[in-house]
Amino acid sequence: MEEGQLSVDVFRDKQDLVVRSTVSGAKPEDIDISIHGDLMTIRGKRESQNTAREEDWFYRECYWGAFSRSIVLPYDVKADKAEASMTNGVLEIRIPIRDVGERNIPIRIKE
Repeated sequence: MEEGQLSVDVFRDKQDLVVRSTVSGAKPEDIDISIHGDLMTIRGKRESQNTAREEDWFYRECYWGAFSRSIVLPYDVKADKAEASMTNGVLEIRIPIRDVGERNIPIRIKE
């Protein structure tokens, strides 16, 4: 089954990485957001309220059905602190950016 692709805006707002997308027609419970490493994926579906017969259509530009979008995040983020909200059909995801100093990776020296 073919999926539609979301358009997104991604920007930095102080110490947060913000991702916005229009998801008009989708219910919050039909949207799934996941972050794995530096990749965030948004999946969901919009159900059409179509009652018109096929021969009665003049234009069909709105996408209905399943959609997804994967985004490579430009910063190291605190995925466990991410928050999402939806207002007037606009999904906004805010993810705190991890300070460089917070990423302490021990390196073992082999003998």
